[in-house]
Amino acid sequence: MTTGYFPGCSLDGTSREFGESLAEVTRTLGAPLREIDDWSCCGASSAHVVDHRLAVALPARNLALAEAQGFDEIVAPCAACYNRLAASRLAIAGDPALAADMAGILGRPVSARTPVRNVLELIAGLEPAISPRIVRRLSGLKVACYYGCLLVRPAQVTQFDDTEQPSSMEAIARLCGASPVAWNMAVECCGGSFSICRTGSVIRLGRAILDDARRAGAQAILVACPMCQSNLDFRQAAMNRSAADALPVLFVTQLVGLALGLAPDALGLQRHFIGTSPLLAELAGDGSSAGASGREVR
Repeated sequence: MTTGYFPGCSLDGTSREFGESLAEVTRTLGAPLREIDDWSCCGASSAHVVDHRLAVALPARNLALAEAQGFDEIVAPCAACYNRLAASRLAIAGDPALAADMAGILGRPVSARTPVRNVLELIAGLEPAISPRIVRRLSGLKVACYYGCLLVRPAQVTQFDDTEQPSSMEAIARLCGASPVAWNMAVECCGGSFSICRTGSVIRLGRAILDDARRAGAQAILVACPMCQSNLDFRQAAMNRSAADALPVLFVTQLVGLALGLAPDALGLQRHFIGTSPLLAELAGDGSSAGASGREVR
């Protein structure tokens, strides 16, 4: 089984820590990722509201490249990229006329035979390699597993986990020794790309998510989406009622990396706007900084 890695724009840019932590984890597990050569933007998150053919064609180009390069599957860690690639694949697979149209647009055939996986599926598949390599069980760490909109919906596109009560991220958290909390906002929207044009709505939605996580006793929120992480981390200062309400927002790959004993800075934990040092010090159990400060670089 050969897996083509589609990092998308965020993991090379605004969510570098997601890309860094994923790379460190997969290298440590002896399963380094191989990028799809010459990949391009999938169109998330605006192409699908502008033009349907464009919204199918942009991710379809990457599907066609993966097929031509002999990959058996594609992993797209960004939830938006995953959703757009999976939606394009489903549309082409179910419509021969659309497949022919895409071949004309792209100048190459696309059969949409290559399955698209998200980062939770990737980690679940690596569980046999993760378990014996865990050197630091994150016992006592309470996390709110936040899926947002695009990892599990719509069901006909993602065909992954339960759309209303997903559990795959909780399984990964438990694998690392952490304790998922029971809460109400796991699949609620953070506002997505409205962060720019309707900031007030994103702040209102994010505040509700953070408040519920805190009420449930969470010490951190766990995510697998760059947009969700950005909204809840970058906008959190405006969402919180006081500085004491700060709640770190970690990528699931960072959690796995910590359990594997990887250095916090190698996992990009120093890049967060909400500082992770207090949480890392608490995990270390000595009240001192564990190597990652607050927002310094991005």
